[in-house]
Amino acid sequence: MQVKEMPVVFDCQGEQLIGMLHQPDGSPWLGVLIIVGGPQYRVGSHRQFLLLARHLAAQGLPVMRFDVRGMGDSQGSPRRFDQLDDDIRTAIDCFLVACPGLQGVVLWGLCDAAAAATFYAYQDTRVKGMVLLNPWVFTEQGAAKTYLKHYYWQRFSSSGFWRKIFSLQFDYSGSLASFLALIKQAAGPRSHDSRPSGLVSVAQDLPLPVRVRECLKRSVCPVLLILSGRDLTADEFKDAVNKDSQWRQLLKETRLARLDYAEADHTFSSAVWRDQVAEWTLNWIKQL
Repeated sequence: MQVKEMPVVFDCQGEQLIGMLHQPDGSPWLGVLIIVGGPQYRVGSHRQFLLLARHLAAQGLPVMRFDVRGMGDSQGSPRRFDQLDDDIRTAIDCFLVACPGLQGVVLWGLCDAAAAATFYAYQDTRVKGMVLLNPWVFTEQGAAKTYLKHYYWQRFSSSGFWRKIFSLQFDYSGSLASFLALIKQAAGPRSHDSRPSGLVSVAQDLPLPVRVRECLKRSVCPVLLILSGRDLTADEFKDAVNKDSQWRQLLKETRLARLDYAEADHTFSSAVWRDQVAEWTLNWIKQL
């Protein structure tokens, strides 16, 4: 299939945003908008966005990837992942103008971009689906518990760790201080992680796992959730879900699909992992 790649420039509150459109032949009704997360290196694992866009476009799906304000080639000051609603909205506007046959978009995001997608999607009926990879649901207490549960368990199970211990090449005092600090942080006051939200819009002061959950509740579109097996961000998400009955109930809804990739790291940095994510994304979107 012939695919045209062309840059796009569009305005967001008086500042210019830069994107790249991957436009195949034909008149598909659905396109994919790739949202960039935090500061990232442009090659290596983060060439994933370019390769994903080209793979989907070659199969007939229009794709647009763009830099939010303060990121990459776009103008403006850097902003937090929970302040991207205007950027996403204007990107969708630009996408639909550039591809007049589109009736809606699927938002695709990794880590904090996945959280940003959930914050926005329920507000815009043009969003017809979301693909969320290793969503960012960080809290200091949750991160400490995840680190203790997953990282230290792997360390204690490592033969290299015990070799350092017995060869006296280990920083006993520093490691003990770090371990005790994590225990103190993990044992901090319990967050109101199950507080119901009856507000018209989701309160921004909710703990991040709750805010993501409540935004997903308000969205009616299908969701594909992809979780890595070798990633502390994914581990924290899984732990947050497992301890929250409302999260568990939400993930039972038929519109939410979950795929776990046990071997993959946070950014799906190998060609095999990256290609599998692209294929999962494509197959899922074809069902919409």
